[in-house]
Amino acid sequence: MKILSLPLALLLLMTTATAQVHYHKDGNPWKQRAGRGPDAVVDGWYYNLGITGLRVELLADAPDELLVRHVFEGSPADRKVKVGDHLLGAGGEPFEGYHQNGYGMEKFGAEGPISEFAAALEESQSKAGKGKLKLSLRREGDELSVELNIGQRYGSYGKKYPADCKKTERILDELYEYLVEHQGEDGSWGSVPHNTFAPLALLASGERKYMDAVEKNVRMHARTTKAVDDSWLINWRYIAAAIVMSEYYLATEESWVIEELEEIYTFLCSTQYTALSQVSEKVKESHPDAWPEDEMDQHGGWGHNPGFEGYGPIAMITAQGALALSMMSHCGVEVDRELHDAAYAFVERGTGKNGYVWYGDEAAGHRDWADMGRTGAAGIANFLSPYKGGRYLERSKSHAKIIGVHPESFPDTHGSPIMGMGYAALTANTIPGSFRSLMDANKWWFTLAQCTDGSFYYQPNRDNAGYGADSRISASAVTAFILSISKRSLHLTGKAFR
Repeated sequence: MKILSLPLALLLLMTTATAQVHYHKDGNPWKQRAGRGPDAVVDGWYYNLGITGLRVELLADAPDELLVRHVFEGSPADRKVKVGDHLLGAGGEPFEGYHQNGYGMEKFGAEGPISEFAAALEESQSKAGKGKLKLSLRREGDELSVELNIGQRYGSYGKKYPADCKKTERILDELYEYLVEHQGEDGSWGSVPHNTFAPLALLASGERKYMDAVEKNVRMHARTTKAVDDSWLINWRYIAAAIVMSEYYLATEESWVIEELEEIYTFLCSTQYTALSQVSEKVKESHPDAWPEDEMDQHGGWGHNPGFEGYGPIAMITAQGALALSMMSHCGVEVDRELHDAAYAFVERGTGKNGYVWYGDEAAGHRDWADMGRTGAAGIANFLSPYKGGRYLERSKSHAKIIGVHPESFPDTHGSPIMGMGYAALTANTIPGSFRSLMDANKWWFTLAQCTDGSFYYQPNRDNAGYGADSRISASAVTAFILSISKRSLHLTGKAFR
């Protein structure tokens, strides 16, 4: 029960002590716009409230309300909810919690009106909900109640979702088609995360009708990679190409792919940091604190670019590099064990005793944790190691366990939440309990990210960065991939190697 008799200043002091809304003083993310695409009609980057057609802003001074900022034409909320309305409750119940939206061990997740709305929306699509969603709102000082006809086209998620779940299958059917429809003529979907998870999702579908789109993307990767390349921010692209092309080769055994993978392998060997001679002299001026102390400092890692530039190698891409070498090795490419283990060693140095992977090759506190993308990439790289010996699987288990223990930062990975979500889900999948924990804790995200046209939406996140015309492509690609994991049709997701 709210204490209405207290002075407003005192009430705000009490609520803000337990509420958190992550935004910047310059107005971001709320004032950011997509520019093009289906979200160009929205005047800011707001939270999507699932298939209702609503976009809302979180307010620090109204921590148990959702401010409506956009209503999509033709959606269930159209003509029933208006821009400027304050949502006060859903499913016949008032919002009870306050926003917990931000970055940090005590702030991750969606507790408060966001998660409560998601639960009500999911319930409305069940048999008991009959496709109706009741909303309570305040409009120009008056409190009103409206009912949205959500329908039961999708139904609600099953207990084992994404496995044995009719809703998941309906969503996947639409997402696969969406991805094919939005593939570029050159075979690309745009950025590195898109060109990782979109083709892998379509390949994971197991349906022959999507293989042309997958091959088109693989040939794009082959066409845009070579043994020597001095392009900018390049390691991400080559590592993604290695992973996608390896999975494609393992599925098709098309011999032309091996030669392309060998070119990528040659490139990655040259760009992995292994000697002080690779350190750019510009580092002394741009990032003097990052200059290696000795030959082994940051040894074995990959950074954004070849060798050592800027602040040097980082765990997220190094873990993916180790995964790329693992996948290429399983394809028959001869991989230098010493270089491969150097990458594993880099990541291990950055891993706490609890299995959480920090930014570089130094661990955070051994009880600390945050966004799990790096941990996910490290876990699947170790799980798919081509080498015998228990230490790789032990590392993988450690990474998978911490993801299951702390699943709440899933959509809030530093840099690229889309990339982090995909890799965290892959590693969690290696331990059934961790995957179940991850999916259950983040059902709210899958419920609210879905849009009325069947695509999925890139929600505001930890860095509040990366929102643009491709926001639907990015979220749709990683969602299709994650929801396809239970099919176990990829080696990344559990298919056995021959």
